[in-house]
Amino acid sequence: MNSSKLIYVAGPTASGKTRLAIALAKALKTEIISCDSRQFYKEMKIGTAVPSQEEQEEAPHHFLQHLSIHESFSVGSFQKAVHKKLKDLFQRHPYVIMVGGSGLYADAVIDGLDEFPETDPAIRPQLTAIFEQEGIGVLQDLLKHHDITHYQKVDLNNPHRLIRALEVVLSSGQPYSSFLGIKTPPAFFTSQKIVIQWDRESLYERINKRVDEMMAQGLEKEVKSLQAHLQLNALQTVGYQEWIPYFEGERSKEEVIEEIKKNTRRYAKRQSTWFRRYKDAFHVNGPTAMDEALAFIQQIKI
Repeated sequence: MNSSKLIYVAGPTASGKTRLAIALAKALKTEIISCDSRQFYKEMKIGTAVPSQEEQEEAPHHFLQHLSIHESFSVGSFQKAVHKKLKDLFQRHPYVIMVGGSGLYADAVIDGLDEFPETDPAIRPQLTAIFEQEGIGVLQDLLKHHDITHYQKVDLNNPHRLIRALEVVLSSGQPYSSFLGIKTPPAFFTSQKIVIQWDRESLYERINKRVDEMMAQGLEKEVKSLQAHLQLNALQTVGYQEWIPYFEGERSKEEVIEEIKKNTRRYAKRQSTWFRRYKDAFHVNGPTAMDEALAFIQQIKI
């Protein structure tokens, strides 16, 4: 039986994942892998709630602010890099903690990735041009025509997901959905998921408070410094895009703040839906998550 175990701390934004992950890392004398796909970028600190320097000193963190917004870092790139890091960490620790709300990235590390065929490099620029010139509706119609199964499941408002699916379809001549579900989990470790749950009202209060704290820390100044780059993929995220109408004089700062809060709540709802699929997870209640999780890991220790 493999004795190396990855413990994944999951939960919606503002649920307390950072503090819990640090507590578990200290209890197990180990290190932390971040799987928050927006905390990878060094230019984005306040709007992504990167752990403070003090928090990072409590337990070693990896994959935090190690990239520039001008660099691409796909799910596949993340999976390969994390597996390489885990092989190193498991030489020194029987347990490693992974934490973050990007469930897609976490699932890639734990469950493996679907295998897709090579794609024609000329297709992506063509699809991007279609999106920029004719809008997202054309991409949606194309996917509906070529792969109704994936069309019914994918986030139809996410142009990057639509372009990726169509890139595979048009290169292979086969539906994108036909390549899904063929995964090989890594063999060198086992995993345990811990999911933090809050009642909706309490979680929304925490989200609103966090956005207010971000504003106090200088979120507006951070986004202003990135204004010329808001079209980049890394910045297509809540907390950054809402400022565009403000910079163009079309929205007040108060409206921006409320829009960020609203969109963050929507994002948290999508995250919660994703994590409810984890049937083998240990679910902890937000207010008592620390005690419940610490007691739980004592039971599962090798």
